[in-house]
Amino acid sequence: MNSLTKVYYWSFVVALGGFLFGLDTAVISGAEKAIQIYWKLSSVAHGFTIASGLIGTVIGAIFAGAPAQKYGRKKVLFVISVLYLVCALGCALTTDWLIFLVARILGGVAVGASSVVGPMYIAEISPARVRGRLVGSFQLNVVFGIMMAYISNYLFIDAGEEAWRWMLGVQAFPSFIFFGLLFTIPESPRWYLLKGDEVSARKVLSRSGETDISKLVADFSSSMTDSQSVSLFNTNYRKPVLFVVLLATFNQLTGINALLYFAPRIFEMAGIGQEDAFLQSVSVGLTLFIFTFSGVSVIDRFGRRTLLLVGSLGMTCFLALSGWALTGASGGYFPMICLMGFIVFFSFSQGAVIWVFISEIFPNQVRSQGQSLGSTTHWLMAAVISFLFPVIADEVPNGIQFSFYFFSFMMVLHFLFVWKMLPETKGKSLEEIQKAMEGNKLHEITI
Repeated sequence: MNSLTKVYYWSFVVALGGFLFGLDTAVISGAEKAIQIYWKLSSVAHGFTIASGLIGTVIGAIFAGAPAQKYGRKKVLFVISVLYLVCALGCALTTDWLIFLVARILGGVAVGASSVVGPMYIAEISPARVRGRLVGSFQLNVVFGIMMAYISNYLFIDAGEEAWRWMLGVQAFPSFIFFGLLFTIPESPRWYLLKGDEVSARKVLSRSGETDISKLVADFSSSMTDSQSVSLFNTNYRKPVLFVVLLATFNQLTGINALLYFAPRIFEMAGIGQEDAFLQSVSVGLTLFIFTFSGVSVIDRFGRRTLLLVGSLGMTCFLALSGWALTGASGGYFPMICLMGFIVFFSFSQGAVIWVFISEIFPNQVRSQGQSLGSTTHWLMAAVISFLFPVIADEVPNGIQFSFYFFSFMMVLHFLFVWKMLPETKGKSLEEIQKAMEGNKLHEITI
């Protein structure tokens, strides 16, 4: 196995955490109505049950950075794999609503921690020329997990009254595989350098095929002495903090999680029968995967900003059309076409870019904190939207249509944010990006 192949393999193993992330996120869409009936939940209790996993993601995103900084990226990944397994078995086997909530929260903790540690690890082992593609593979695995969740839900739809248990329990098998494969990857070389273990760092860098190890180590050392503060909210870091918080917020203001969590219900509202609604959810997952793959494939060629700008325009149009189509005025499959158009533009823009950008914009000494901040913002917004969406859908006249109009307007603001503020980071080492940010030389990393 040559050096670059090793890096691809290590990235693939860690990206399996992204697969479980996507599986856990989307599999609930097939079970959410059955769960509401099984425990006789009100719309508020139902919304809280669905959002409970996202509450866990916020907890995981907030607290994953500190142990990843202290104990290493690899050790935290092991804990994440165990939490995924506990979630799958707990949700599938319990007859108690509170235990179900605890299991979903633990699974959410794993998802939130994965979104911090997975992209961070991949960014730290990847050569600059392929970093976008490799970190993007994490998101590609997320959407692959989403697609497999929808396929699994469709296959289990006729498995009886408690088919939802099979839908939620299927996650146990890949969780076990993820745990086993983690034994085959090294620790992040940049974490070794953070801890002063240059010998171990050089060994990993040598295995990864790094062409100028001495320069990388020197650049790393320079990056640590140029800015000594380890507080993320030091004024030196105000720009990356602002960029990441806004990007993560806009990611959820696309409405993507509302669609992923409640896809069958939205399609039924559009006049599609239950079984066909589940089949259309499979189409959503397949579209997510194909176009996220397209975005990841070209992210190192066209850059992060270009994908985001094009995506913003497309999402603005198709979200507005979806809101109009769901009024019933259009009829036929036009609502489905509009929703799929939104998925296409989300997938190759925000879907492909978010974890790449968050993993590379922060300096070495605060990357774990910055990754936690970005992930926490992302999941906090996801929890809020996923909690409110079913309540608005059930209690507010034309609530779903109003939601899509709102998301469309947010994408106009997203376009302006990317166009006026967001820097380009393609083709630069993590240390070069850091120097440009700290020296207020954003023109060095912009188009």
